[in-house]
Amino acid sequence: MAKKSKTAFVCNECGADYTKWAGQCNACGAWNSLSEVRLGPAHTDSRAANFTDAQAGYAGAAGQGKVQKLSEIDLSELPRIPTNASELDRVLGGGLVPGSVVLIGGHPGAGKSTVLLQTLCHLSQKLPALYVTGEESLQQVAMRAKRLGLPADHLQMLSETNVEQICLTAGEVKPKVMVVDSIQVMHMAEVQSAPGSVAQVRESAAYLTRFAKQTGTALILVGHVTKDGTLAGPKVLEHIIDCSIMLEGTHDSRFRTLRAHKNRFGAVNELGVFAMTEQGLKEVSNPSAIFLQRADEIAAGSVVTSVWEGTRPLLVELQALVDDSSLGNPRRVAVGLDQNRLNMLLAVLHRHGGVLVGDQDVFINVVGGVKVMETSADLTLLMAVVSSFRNRTLDRDLMIFGEVGLAGEIRPVPSGQERLREAAKHGFRKAIVPAANRLKTDIEGLQVIPVKSLSEALNALDMA
Repeated sequence: MAKKSKTAFVCNECGADYTKWAGQCNACGAWNSLSEVRLGPAHTDSRAANFTDAQAGYAGAAGQGKVQKLSEIDLSELPRIPTNASELDRVLGGGLVPGSVVLIGGHPGAGKSTVLLQTLCHLSQKLPALYVTGEESLQQVAMRAKRLGLPADHLQMLSETNVEQICLTAGEVKPKVMVVDSIQVMHMAEVQSAPGSVAQVRESAAYLTRFAKQTGTALILVGHVTKDGTLAGPKVLEHIIDCSIMLEGTHDSRFRTLRAHKNRFGAVNELGVFAMTEQGLKEVSNPSAIFLQRADEIAAGSVVTSVWEGTRPLLVELQALVDDSSLGNPRRVAVGLDQNRLNMLLAVLHRHGGVLVGDQDVFINVVGGVKVMETSADLTLLMAVVSSFRNRTLDRDLMIFGEVGLAGEIRPVPSGQERLREAAKHGFRKAIVPAANRLKTDIEGLQVIPVKSLSEALNALDMA
């Protein structure tokens, strides 16, 4: 008698599972997020054992359960595989780690397949590499490589969507680096659901991750994104992998930013910048020079700030537009910044700066599509708002940074010295910074004005 297959219900948002369906997930509170998952029979595929010893001697292989004392653990540096792209290596934390699993996501057309094809074509000149394509044919990938002028004589290609067959083939080829494009089209025969479903994505990723850990293969998975810009599939996918990075960029911009959201082997929120050209994605070694391509005549409301991205400072232009509102409820729009923080800072500006913009529309934009995730742009934002409100242009060679507290005090930000050196390197001659970030040693050609409160900053710009 055939055994009845068991089912479970998994939350698409957090990955929690339940024995029966419910309208709301008790773990994360999301509504209508439970999807049915059919559980296959618990048996071991004989072919799966073929890759367990494919690369014997890998120190990080899963399944080598040996108890050790904390003091006896080897603290030697993890081996890294350079990708021949310094911006990608920066985001990854120095290169690919053998046995690690990297998930790269992005909107269609962002350049995920292009940057991975470029990387593997160069890596294949030094070590075995395998590119698995499930969405495109081998001819399409070959045509792209020829159009980009990439070395294609050593890269091994495979067109397959069955995960078991991919691992079986990879166990014979024994690549050091493998790309699976994409995880949403992969499927396992024993999972009774369509490719791209919660069950298929979850089980396929787990199977591929087990292969990578047991063989020491650096695995890169390509993931689709939903309409709101998040990675598609169950949220548990982000817990399985070691590194999650997003390739962002609009269709009307030639620049792409690569940002790490999770990295077990490096810094989080590291930023890499690429430029889309006819020869593919090219690295941008000095992104500050790109984001500072300002107009010849600076308009009111334009100020430059320095944000800290991972391990380096980045100079970006912040623009503000304050205009009379024709609505009963004035608009507050922030692009690249947190809108809730904008509302809070405008209240601080009124209470401690004496500038009322409650009846004005306020629009804030970070030039170049950069997303400012830290609070160092607080003071810059307020100075840009006042500049636009007073219709007074600030100096072109002025740079401002600092966090603003609810009491109107200017708080210090991390790595202030490095931010000032970056500003001086790009020709800035004046900087308004928190008093605690004043220079310990003078920087030639840079005048630093330390301020302790919002009123001091306004007086420094003669806009009180």
